[in-house]
Amino acid sequence: MTAASLTGADAETKMPLKRRLKQAERARQIKALALVLPLLLFLLFTFAGPIAGMLWRAINDPEVRHVLPQTITALAEWDGKDLPDEKAYAALASDLQAARAAGTVAIAAKRLNYALNGFRTILTSTARNLKTLPEPGTAKETLGRINPAWRDRTTWTTIKNASGPVTGFYLLAALDLVRNADGAIVAAAPDQAIYREIFARTFLISLGVTALCLILGFPVAYLLASLPPGRSNLLMIFVLLPFWTSLLVRTCAWIVLLQSKGVVNDGLHWLGIIDEPLRLIYNRFGVCVAMTHVLLPFMILPLYSSMKAISPAYMRAAASLGAPPLTAFLRIYLPQTLPGIGAGSLLVFILALGYYITPALVGGAADQMISYFIALYTTETANWGLASALGAVLLLATVLLALVYGKLVQGQQVTGGMKN
Repeated sequence: MTAASLTGADAETKMPLKRRLKQAERARQIKALALVLPLLLFLLFTFAGPIAGMLWRAINDPEVRHVLPQTITALAEWDGKDLPDEKAYAALASDLQAARAAGTVAIAAKRLNYALNGFRTILTSTARNLKTLPEPGTAKETLGRINPAWRDRTTWTTIKNASGPVTGFYLLAALDLVRNADGAIVAAAPDQAIYREIFARTFLISLGVTALCLILGFPVAYLLASLPPGRSNLLMIFVLLPFWTSLLVRTCAWIVLLQSKGVVNDGLHWLGIIDEPLRLIYNRFGVCVAMTHVLLPFMILPLYSSMKAISPAYMRAAASLGAPPLTAFLRIYLPQTLPGIGAGSLLVFILALGYYITPALVGGAADQMISYFIALYTTETANWGLASALGAVLLLATVLLALVYGKLVQGQQVTGGMKN
């Protein structure tokens, strides 16, 4: 048998082997995908789906287009500089007649009232008083006689801006911005501009709670990482204990402790420190205390994980080289805990941003965070568009924070690798 024939036989043997290996690898990947497919579907329907729905509701605006279709068509070519022509008035009269018969006037009136206070009254009173369709060429005069607001350009620009099917109205409102009669984006009126202040309050409270959790959690995590495993595990039970208690129960416990006749005030009065009860609840102090207690474990656990991975040999080496304990801690130990500090701070801050129950129960009117207003617009006023827009802004802020943290961690890893 020649060398050429042997080489050909080897090649023929290798080809089926490679094919079998590829088939086995493909089968393994399919099995792995089948194992994680239920989790992916669960996340799709319970996480990605609701978020996508929220983002869509923040820009979806079908109400006015559905109730006043002829009016929207007539205003499509209107430049907005003067009052619309007779055709638009006639279209509005026809739409109001049809909407009154279908009982849908309130749908458009509610949406338009979000943009211009009093529009609900304008639209419903006009539909109620418009008994019959105006004669051709008299719609403008007839509607102006029923309600003088139809002679105002702002009334018509409000309808045009709400023509849908998508809009930036809710997102602009979430940032205290509006479109004026000329279509330019301007700041909302001072008596309506509240959301920037609420977002600032939310971030300020979250930042304060994060700082308190870091100050209180760092020594605890350091102690847990330094103790022998037996004692450390025993103390870890106390750290994890709040997870076994309902959030509502923990918050109500702080109401009992901090109220004017509560344990704290009674104890301070018994010691002679105060003569009158301190106001410790239904204010910013009560919110920060209760939220810090709830979120403290989320700071301790990442810190403990980071500290546990630090070898004690580093501190002993620094001491053997003559470094004082404080210098060794600040220059050797503390930098190695920065990943834990960053992870814990980010986790606590993001969780604090969306807190609702605790501020609602122990905070005052000036201490409610953005989640309170999202819940208000969702359950009380049914303003889903604005609730979704506020949630979208909060989601964007959370994503940006996560991206910034990822960049910082990546930069720290690169710097550490160059030093090594």
